[in-house]
Amino acid sequence: MSELRYGEKEILEFDAKNMEIWPNKHKKDYLIKITLPEFMAKCPRSGYPDFATVYLEYIPDEWVVELKALKLFINSFMNRYISHEDSANEIFDTLYNKLKPKKMKIIMDFNPRGNVHTVIEINSEILQKSS
Repeated sequence: MSELRYGEKEILEFDAKNMEIWPNKHKKDYLIKITLPEFMAKCPRSGYPDFATVYLEYIPDEWVVELKALKLFINSFMNRYISHEDSANEIFDTLYNKLKPKKMKIIMDFNPRGNVHTVIEINSEILQKSS
């Protein structure tokens, strides 16, 4: 078996609990928009790969996510068997609990497979209104 390359090792060893975040130096409200077009996870039933584009938007309060840490977090799903709904909720919950933003929205637009196209949206404003 060949030795892991440094990127593979970083992804395998990534722990979301230790995800790097930085202090937000700006006190005004501003919107951060991040697109992650290469999300991949495995279907928990078939093992087939599922691909999605992740759209993340948030208004930071005290913290912003370090972008390499976010990339590693998203890539850590590639060898996991996890549903569309579970992956979207885990990504949202992890980032929301870590960053504690003023507002946050995630949209995961999954590539069609088997004639099914799934889009999952989780929005902190809607969640707060329904609580």
